[in-house]
Amino acid sequence: MKFTKFGRTGLTVSRLFLGTGTFGTQADEAVAYQILDKAAGAGVNFIDTADIYPMGPDRSVGRAEQIVGRWLRGKRDQFIIATKAGAPMGPAPWQQGGSRKHLLDAIDESLKRLGTDYVDLYQLHFDDAETPLDETLEALDAIVRAGKARYIGVSNFLAYRLARATGRAESLHLTRLASVQNRYSLLFRQIERELLPLAHEQDLAVIPFNPLASGLLTGKYQHRDTPTEGRFSTELGQQFRDLYHERYWHQQEFDTVESLKTVASEVGEPLSKVAIAWVLANPVVTSAILGASRPDQLTDTIAAVDLDLPAALKAKMDDITHPYRFGDSAR
Repeated sequence: MKFTKFGRTGLTVSRLFLGTGTFGTQADEAVAYQILDKAAGAGVNFIDTADIYPMGPDRSVGRAEQIVGRWLRGKRDQFIIATKAGAPMGPAPWQQGGSRKHLLDAIDESLKRLGTDYVDLYQLHFDDAETPLDETLEALDAIVRAGKARYIGVSNFLAYRLARATGRAESLHLTRLASVQNRYSLLFRQIERELLPLAHEQDLAVIPFNPLASGLLTGKYQHRDTPTEGRFSTELGQQFRDLYHERYWHQQEFDTVESLKTVASEVGEPLSKVAIAWVLANPVVTSAILGASRPDQLTDTIAAVDLDLPAALKAKMDDITHPYRFGDSAR
């Protein structure tokens, strides 16, 4: 495993994080433990979860944190734990978003589920435009000052909102944002235009999720397929199936994947490994978040940390996927 500093902080993290969005639905507790064991055995020291996980039709929110918490017993000091808040956790309007009330309640509930008295990184899962940004930042600052989180970050923020958040925190002398977590892959490069340059300028850690485009960059799907499991099926409910189809299930994306598979064959590596290596090759990226519903799915993706892409090959991949730099997706 390779390691790096977490943005401007003194924290050292692995260049690969383990995401836990599948824990409790696609991966039951026993399989989740196998996934965690495999990642840990490879040197991954950072685990990313969220209070809303797993997202699925049965609304079993909090289960992923509980699974991670039980696995962590007796070894909490060996891992860096991140979680997120802001997604709907109940029917009341105050049980979501970035309000002081919700965040102060949410951190306490997450700590109970994780079986720990602090998390290393506490992140706002989504931008909440209906709550004053100052209120959200002050709540996050209070969480750090109370010793319940070591660092804070945001996820799914547009660049202009991230710029405002970093500026307001500085103006108000509040705890500085340490990181940003956004979608990024060969099939979604929009954040290269504004968000990544901003993160670089502000020395923010960048921890992208979805680096395999929900599995499309494994190369295992065909456009004519009707998947029965995974993000492109109804396994997590029709809402999520439709979301991921809207993002990626288009002929253009499948044609791009075929072109990328040809490039990957030039170095004799599977596309999934090359796709993760491409994300890690961006000097602004701190670490990539890997997801899995089975431990064997981590074999190639973990190995990507040791794959140095030849400059000419990376340039080909950049050229093939250049159209994906453009668009106006909110997240």
